[in-house]
Amino acid sequence: MSWLAKHWLVLTLFLIYSAVLFYNGVVGRRRASSLRDYYVGGRKMGGIVIGISFYATYASTNSYIGNAGQGYSFGLPWLLMTAFMVMFALISWTFVAPRLRQFTHDWDSVTLPDFFAVRFDSDAARVLAALVIVFASTLYMTAVFKGVGNLFEVFFEIPYEAAILIVLFIVVFYTASGGFISVVRTDVVQGMIMVVGALTLFGVVAYNAGGIGAIMKVRDISEAGARMFTWDAAMPFPVLLGVLVAGSMKLVVEPRQISRFFALKDRQSVRQGIWVAVIGIAVIQFCILPVGIYAHLFLTEVADTDLIVPMLVASSMFPDVLAAFLVLAMVAAAMSSLDSVLLVAASTLERDVIAFRFAKLSERNNLNLTRILVVAISLVTAVIALRPPGGVVKMTIFSGSMYAACFFPALLIGLHWRRGNSTSVVASMVTGLVVLGIWTATELNESVHEVFPALLMSTLVYVGLGWNTANNAERVQQGFN
Repeated sequence: MSWLAKHWLVLTLFLIYSAVLFYNGVVGRRRASSLRDYYVGGRKMGGIVIGISFYATYASTNSYIGNAGQGYSFGLPWLLMTAFMVMFALISWTFVAPRLRQFTHDWDSVTLPDFFAVRFDSDAARVLAALVIVFASTLYMTAVFKGVGNLFEVFFEIPYEAAILIVLFIVVFYTASGGFISVVRTDVVQGMIMVVGALTLFGVVAYNAGGIGAIMKVRDISEAGARMFTWDAAMPFPVLLGVLVAGSMKLVVEPRQISRFFALKDRQSVRQGIWVAVIGIAVIQFCILPVGIYAHLFLTEVADTDLIVPMLVASSMFPDVLAAFLVLAMVAAAMSSLDSVLLVAASTLERDVIAFRFAKLSERNNLNLTRILVVAISLVTAVIALRPPGGVVKMTIFSGSMYAACFFPALLIGLHWRRGNSTSVVASMVTGLVVLGIWTATELNESVHEVFPALLMSTLVYVGLGWNTANNAERVQQGFN
């Protein structure tokens, strides 16, 4: 009874919020009558809605808990992440969104591997890209589960395992029910909550520290505090630069992000969505990234930086109402990423591996199989999250490195350069994976982050092998005219 008296406010907000998500799941199920509806919302969505979904999907617990807490170790240079995110968001909406929307509409592609298969006339590219997406998605979802598990454990005082099960049940219900339609509807609600939550988190922490300028006090606390204001605060700057690139380049190449472009209804929607997406990312990240640095004024000797934000929110500096709202904002951040990544992984596995290679089913059966895969993948990921292989930022950065190394040349160059075929794209993806693995396993990443050599080599292979070749399929060539 004492637990209920202590947490009744946030529990009430959480139940109301969950009811909204369940309602969106029901609405989405009614409207998702085809695979196109379930995967990409029937390609009928406007720019404002997709812009909100774009930034809400990106700003997961990786941002609110992982990135915000990481400033405790990485110091002032970590704030450069905001600039990198804004830059790559602009690149994504300017150089990827318009052409990807047009190509996928003309070719009736509903997944990224589906697009690769048509663009490069390559079944091998389809399957390889699908396997990369499923693996990287599992790693990313594990990180999100860990973040929300830590949040519930600190704030609600409930077991980590129970927290994962609660979130798992809610996300699986509305994602499996309504697919993309439900996901985007919930993203709109979550996106607005997350912006207000980020402003609140920064405002309260900065106020209790003594104002925005109080961040400079950290430098005078200790030798460790002074190091926070050097370029090599936690690692050599070239390595940090790689972390920044890997973490923000996901906005250009990660399937959960660019799948939003498949759903845009027209070119005008692209012009509307870019400003909503970029402003949303800038506001959220600008507010949350300094929190870890301010935390030096309140917390000492924190070993796991993923616990910093939950510890701050649970402290006396946050009134009960604000603490309850912030917990809701961070849960919303987790949900908005989990549902998108889960849907991408399930739809890719069903369409580009199972249905393509092993079974020819009716559209209704394909839809039902995708729903089953949503449940199966989420269960597997939740089990892995019970004993996660690393911290939130570490896992998400590695998944981002995989996407950059495998998909950047094929996607960004492939949308604007008509050359390239099955050999060039498959060799590029394999090269990116091999270099990424070798660079990480041999600890060469202690001086240069693995994303740079992997991205460089995959791009050189793609361009080199594709220089004298082009996909000669008529519908591909027409797309470039």
